[in-house]
This record gives sequence, structure tokens and C-alpha cells, in this order.
Amino acid sequence: MNETANPKIRLEGVTKSFGDEHVLRGIDLEVGDGESVVLVGPSACGKTLLFKCILGLIPPDSGSIKIDGEETVGLAPDEREPLLRRVGMLFQQSALFDSLSIWENVAFRLIQSNRVPRTEARRLAVEKLSQVGMDPEVADLLPAELSGGMQKRVGFARAIAGDPEIVFLDEPTAGLDPIMSNIINELILDGVRRLGATTLSITSDMSGARKISDRIAMLHDGKIIWQGPTDQVDAADNPYLDQFIHSRAEGPIETVITPDPA
Repeated sequence: MNETANPKIRLEGVTKSFGDEHVLRGIDLEVGDGESVVLVGPSACGKTLLFKCILGLIPPDSGSIKIDGEETVGLAPDEREPLLRRVGMLFQQSALFDSLSIWENVAFRLIQSNRVPRTEARRLAVEKLSQVGMDPEVADLLPAELSGGMQKRVGFARAIAGDPEIVFLDEPTAGLDPIMSNIINELILDGVRRLGATTLSITSDMSGARKISDRIAMLHDGKIIWQGPTDQVDAADNPYLDQFIHSRAEGPIETVITPDPA
């Protein structure tokens, strides 16, 4: 495990199994205060599950997960609530509420958890929308009236609405074309720099990973098999990482193709 001077997030020996399926097999990972780390790896290797363990949505079977040196494994819901208020999350499919306006989506936590008055919450939501390049007129629209790329912007605006100390990004550019992906990555880079937030991301977009990260870590077969500074990725002597970053079909990572039913 790479040691960081001021770890904001520290994982040691984190495991999680479902019956005989051992998904996380002892994860060791640190993310420094204000650092951006991107987690890459094959599909279904446990990246999103690891996020859920860190957030407390799913308890690990064993191991330690510390935020600012405080153990979070085993916290009761009321004990975890102050921690979650310091966290922002961008979900893979944006996960916007269909029946709420755009500004209400962005301000959802401000209203529900922080008890911010609606007038002030709307002002803050419009301010965050402007930071992701969206006009005030968008605030009163519904999610269905926006494109996928615009919905991603709204999701990121919601993630940073409370000025969080930690931001989690789950496949922030999934389903977007290369141009929109680049725009979203630029917005993420600008947004987290404004906040000075610690950022942990999952992505399959290696160009995006290079853009938004200080370090990259690769998860495979339930373990972190490589981690290091982003500018060392191409020189890394790791066949799994090499296959992944160059999108090669052949290599140590086995790909299983299930034929369509007749």
C-alpha cells in the first residue's frame, strides 16, 4: 500500500463475500487529503461494491475503513450521518429524481438533511448549476427534458452542492460521447479544485482517468494489484494494467463472452 502523508481515507484488509463468491479479498488503499485517486479495473471486479462499503451502504466482512483517522466500520446510522454530510456522490446513471425539478434535485440534501430554507436552497442550486456551465433557466425543468450529458452535469452539481470534503464519482462519463466526456472531466477537475476536495472515482475511461487523477489504482480479482502516480501508468511493468489501459482483448485478464440466445 502506498503511504500518503495525510490520509483522508484509509482502507486496510477490506473483504466482502456473498456466499462462495469472494468479491473483495483484502483491499488496502489510501487517499490523501485533497488528492484525486481513480480506481480502474474490469467490469464486475468489485469497484462499486468497494464504494458502497466505504459509504456504509454495505458492511464489509472484515477490515478497517477510516475517514480522517476515525473508524467507520460498525457505525450506527445516527453515528454515520455526520460523516455522510461531508460526502458528495455522483452516481453512474446520475440517479436524478424524475418528479423533482432540476434545482430541487441539486438541493435535495440541503433541504432534507441540512434544513436549508427552500428560497436559499434554490439560490445555492442555481449557483452550483452555473459552476457546471448550466443557465438559470434550466433550474425549473425536469430531468426528462435534459440530455444525458446535461443530466451528468446536474448530478455533479448535486454532488458538490454542500461543498463536501470528499467526492465519490461512479463512472462519471459512462454512456457519453468523447466530446461530452471531455467536457464532464474538465468540469470535474475544475469543481474539485474549487472545493479542495478529496476525490475517489471509478471509471473505464482511461483518458478521463489520466485527466482527473493524481494517482491510479487497479482492482483485479478482489485486490489492488497496482497503484501509483498517474504519470507512471504507461511505464508500469504490470501485464494486467497494460492490457486494461490499451484495451487489448488478449492478456492475463480473461474475458467471457456470453452468446445471445437463439
